Amino acid sequence: MADDLHPNCVLINSILAAAGLPGRVRILPEPAPTAVAAADQLGVDVAAIVNSLIFSTAERTPLLVLTSGGHRVDTAKVAALVGTAKLSRASADFVRDATGQPIGGVAPIGHPAPIRTLLDTELARFGEIWAAGGIPHAVFPVSYPDLLALTSAQPVAVA
Repeated sequence: MADDLHPNCVLINSILAAAGLPGRVRILPEPAPTAVAAADQLGVDVAAIVNSLIFSTAERTPLLVLTSGGHRVDTAKVAALVGTAKLSRASADFVRDATGQPIGGVAPIGHPAPIRTLLDTELARFGEIWAAGGIPHAVFPVSYPDLLALTSAQPVAVA
């Protein structure tokens, strides 16, 4: 029941509904803190999983990189692209402060304030991709064009 959903999942569903999108948060039987864990539970290619990675710029501002589960982010390339001297993997506290969500469950949407976002162009090759739904047990399906529109992301090759 929707009433049983975590508040983060309820928020994600409300954003999807407001955008007129059909996808809704699905609660998985096991936590899916990695792309491999999510892909295994969903029965999809790991590359169709959207990893929501928060980085801290040299200026200590958050950067959200939505990358294919099959990729590793080239942090030097992305740092140059966004005009910062260095990107660092953010701490759990930094991630929660920026997104309101825990590491392993960070959704690409539903944050307290807008976060500059990059979307891996590799994900465009899939008709349906899966993103975290605000907690480690939750995911939702979305298309690449819809995720691009929802997040106002900049499409780039991040690997």
